[in-house]
Amino acid sequence: MVRFALSVLFLGSPWLRAEDTPSFLNEVVPVLTKSGCNQGACHGKGAGQNGFRLSLRGYAPDQDYRSLVREFDARRVQPTSAEQSLILTKATGAVAHEGGKLFSTTSKEYDTLKRWILAGCPGPKPTDPKLTRLSVTSGRPLKVGESEAMKAIAEFSDGTRKDVTWLTVFETNDTAVLGVTKTGDVKAIRSGASAIRAAFLTEVAVATFSVPFDRPVTDAKYPAGKGVIDSHVVAKLKELRIEPSGRCDDAAFLRRAMLDTLGVTPTPEEVRSFIADSSSGKRAKLIDRLLERPEFLDYWTLFLSDLLQNRKERDHDVRGVKGVRQFHAWLRGQLAANKGWDSIAREVLLSTGKTTESPAVGYYLVTVGEHRETEKSEVAESVAQAFLGSRIGCARCHNHPLEKYTQDDFYHFAAFFSRIKLDRKDPKAEASTLIVNLKDEKGNAKPVEVRQPRTNQMMKPQTLDRSAPAIQPGEDPRAALVEWIVSPKNESFRGAMVNRIWKHFFREGLVEPVDDLRETNPPSNPALFAALGEEFAKSKFDFKHLIRLILNSETYQRDSATNPGNVTDTRFYSHYYARRLPAEVLLDAISGATGVPEKFDGYPLGIRAVQVPDPVSASPFLKMFGSSERVTACACERSGDVTLPQILKVINADGLNAKLNDANGTLVKLLNAEKDDAKVVEELFLRFLGRKPSADEAKRVSEAKGESPRDDFFRDLVWALANSKEFVFNH
Repeated sequence: MVRFALSVLFLGSPWLRAEDTPSFLNEVVPVLTKSGCNQGACHGKGAGQNGFRLSLRGYAPDQDYRSLVREFDARRVQPTSAEQSLILTKATGAVAHEGGKLFSTTSKEYDTLKRWILAGCPGPKPTDPKLTRLSVTSGRPLKVGESEAMKAIAEFSDGTRKDVTWLTVFETNDTAVLGVTKTGDVKAIRSGASAIRAAFLTEVAVATFSVPFDRPVTDAKYPAGKGVIDSHVVAKLKELRIEPSGRCDDAAFLRRAMLDTLGVTPTPEEVRSFIADSSSGKRAKLIDRLLERPEFLDYWTLFLSDLLQNRKERDHDVRGVKGVRQFHAWLRGQLAANKGWDSIAREVLLSTGKTTESPAVGYYLVTVGEHRETEKSEVAESVAQAFLGSRIGCARCHNHPLEKYTQDDFYHFAAFFSRIKLDRKDPKAEASTLIVNLKDEKGNAKPVEVRQPRTNQMMKPQTLDRSAPAIQPGEDPRAALVEWIVSPKNESFRGAMVNRIWKHFFREGLVEPVDDLRETNPPSNPALFAALGEEFAKSKFDFKHLIRLILNSETYQRDSATNPGNVTDTRFYSHYYARRLPAEVLLDAISGATGVPEKFDGYPLGIRAVQVPDPVSASPFLKMFGSSERVTACACERSGDVTLPQILKVINADGLNAKLNDANGTLVKLLNAEKDDAKVVEELFLRFLGRKPSADEAKRVSEAKGESPRDDFFRDLVWALANSKEFVFNH
């Protein structure tokens, strides 16, 4: 260490002019990032690599400087002989390096590090200009095989602008559509649309590129549709030259709309009535009726219960089913009163008092937990993900690798919850109390702040856009946060819910993953995403208004059948994307079609799976088919995947066979009451598939029956219908 200090004092500094000395913060750290040295797969992971540890993507430059310059008697840098510095010889492959050769001795990376070492390895200084913005050249339409060179410009706090393309990390959001080199050269791989994200220090930027299909476009292929949804969807399809499918038939629309809106299948009577109705606007009238049915409240209470993690406590056996039922009933009441999403969010986030009097406190019960410091709990990331669609959890430990959020941003946000505490003196008490602890024993206002564990600095409340609202002494800091969150101008708040609802109806969110809204993960249709957000805010965050818009659109009413012009489309809504029914809906559909209700422990016979407040504990079937356990705010907890165990569960299910043999079930009653086999077949198709059999299907069923025993044959037919894709999927 003494040798290093003397070498810097007498040999380092005079060799370069100050203006030629690379900045450790703004040049050296980006070189390490661009070269991959501080990535999670190398020295940037928690334990480092082979005794050398850097902060992930340079989020802690002071720590990195100590590791490079001070650690192990400064063995990694040699100002007296820069070329022999370990940081250079390893990176150029002159010395064995597990990470291989990163750059050559003639590269800008090598020159930058060498000049910094020759200058005496100056560290980060408080006067260093701070990066304020990163911008990249905007994307343009490309043809397959065509390339485009991107350019990245950094703006700093001292007003300077620099071309930092060579220091910027470029990555593609979809390798199947776009490729990108380390130097920012973008190449169109195949038709579609995607984005290239750029990262430099703490800022990120994105450029979107479209790669239209090479096929002729005629207006006749793109009907104008109606309303804000169709205009933007059709515009995107025309841009990419993707041909939309036609309209689905009435039977398909009825089943689809009822499943998506109510979580129930139509009865045979409802199918016959809707198909027979020849009046104009009958679909719009149906939609209005669906939105007023009680099943709508049941289904969307389930939707909100998943989002707000309404479950029993994970770590303490104190908030049992009673608390879950109270919160469930409260949410249903909010929907019944047609409360806007902003109103519901406000009441949840500002809830206080006993859970028996304020059931929404249950949200904090599972995200904060009993007697835990809020900055160590899950509340900050849960609120950000549930209400803003922002995944900030990784910023708890380091800067977000894909977003602008820093570790400081996380703790500034967590500070809004620093004064809340859950009080439960009796572990077996039926009610918990949320206290907003604003004053100390002497009556003085407590500071609203949390400690940043890495820097040991106290963080005051700041919203995720880094604004610091004025919080008066003795005021609940959550109030200022909620005003910012639910503001109609907050694009994250309105966009997060729009995206969740859109995904519910279309399988694919405008942004995927659905709760990962960030600049580097743009929507597949930005204009539509923005327009729906504005529409939702303008309606005062009315769920029914947004759902009505979706259901009435031609985009939603398209056929699931594809054509040669859209068979590969999975992101731009040229046709309806078929998907497996959610766990609760599928179980209810089986019960409804067979006429035998499922029995859930602790609940009366006849309650549907969609109505059960705590569904995971109610049935192994629900867990196997991907119902949410509500342990985190991540939408990924609910799965719509199709797995082999699920297929075997339906095929071999004792429960299904029991329903088929039940004396009070549909099949037994139908066979006893109806002697005409053709009418039995029609009734079963209507119950299970929501449509009458085609002439060909009716003929094949009749031929298959032959001389088979009637009961056995129809039991097999019901089994086949229940296992068909047409029953298990919404389409």
